[in-house]
Amino acid sequence: MQTPTLADVVAVLDGLYPPRTAEAWDAVGTVCGDPDQPVRRILLAVDPTSTTVDEAEEWDADLLFTHHPLFLRPVHSVAATTFKGALVHRLIRAGCALHTAHTNADAAPDGVAEGLARAVGLTDLEPLVPAPSPALDKVVVFVPADSTEKVVDALASAGAGSLGEYTRCAWTTTGEGSFVPGQGARPAIGGRGSLTRVTEDRVEMVLPRSARGRVLAALREAHPYEEPAFDVLELAGTPSGTGTGRVGRTPPGTTLGSFARTVAATLPPTPQGVRVAGDLDAPVGRVAVVGGAGDSLFDAVRAAGADAYLTADLRHHPASELRERAEHEARRQGRPAASGRPFLVDVAHFASEWTWLHGAARRLQEVLVDRHGPGTTVETRVSARSTDPWTVRLGSPADEHAGGTRP
Repeated sequence: MQTPTLADVVAVLDGLYPPRTAEAWDAVGTVCGDPDQPVRRILLAVDPTSTTVDEAEEWDADLLFTHHPLFLRPVHSVAATTFKGALVHRLIRAGCALHTAHTNADAAPDGVAEGLARAVGLTDLEPLVPAPSPALDKVVVFVPADSTEKVVDALASAGAGSLGEYTRCAWTTTGEGSFVPGQGARPAIGGRGSLTRVTEDRVEMVLPRSARGRVLAALREAHPYEEPAFDVLELAGTPSGTGTGRVGRTPPGTTLGSFARTVAATLPPTPQGVRVAGDLDAPVGRVAVVGGAGDSLFDAVRAAGADAYLTADLRHHPASELRERAEHEARRQGRPAASGRPFLVDVAHFASEWTWLHGAARRLQEVLVDRHGPGTTVETRVSARSTDPWTVRLGSPADEHAGGTRP
């Protein structure tokens, strides 16, 4: 049986949720833990709070993997006299590491947005705001045929030729090169002042633009010519298939009311419940979702043609203005104001992100077994403890102020 180390597990998590895709303001990665410590039990939770640390201690977890960071802003002390410092001390005493994937998990395939979308029954998913693919170059170099393998190996070692799970990818064709070395040249082939013809291979390899400098340095080092001939082409960017939020289709016959009831039945219960703005009987076919606070993306939701938008933490003024605009446009089109789209479905922040944890636990275990063999012994558990900060909701008398719009 094989027990992975914390470093092994972090390598898998960084592959699933690459830290480079996190927002610049974010703080992701390992907060505490020894890279060499064995990891047998992993507890997944939305928040690193006292209740999830309690659960990690009680279950004897070796790693607490959370969505939200413990330290989002820089700190100068983790003394146990502060509540966050006290959590770090508890985790260290328990031998439990803490690792976070936040905005890098939001946009990832099988990440927070996809977890929410699939949980509420959406299909045919696509990013709400697609992230661009990493910037790529293509290097084209002409090499004497007997040196081609050496040059390809050098370019691959410097970072060229990687496509998904494949490495050392190169396209080669053969032709004839010609040149006349000048009097100051030191040609590897041919003589000064004489026309030289050489059978050469044209080699093409793709590379991350960030690796351009080291790839060209490797090319010059490995190439037999004093002045190798090469081109660097900047490739057009394409959508990456990842990005912020998701947009998907609902089952046929779905209304705003039935969709909201599905959300209420699927997400963990919270005092807030599910708030809805719009005509409950209106058909809903295309829905946008964003886990966590999502009112900064209203323009993207409208541009996506969504009938409804499921997210969390909607503020009064942005939500009010969106609905006013939708109702105004509905009136201009001769429709009832309440039918204006997009409708809003607002849930608790914690609830909108909790659904991702089950898929993350399953995927983490699958990759660990695939990478370290079927004898790998790691247990995963999703915390069922609510970290929603609200504890009670007191409804208005007879729900008069709800307008009778409870789904």
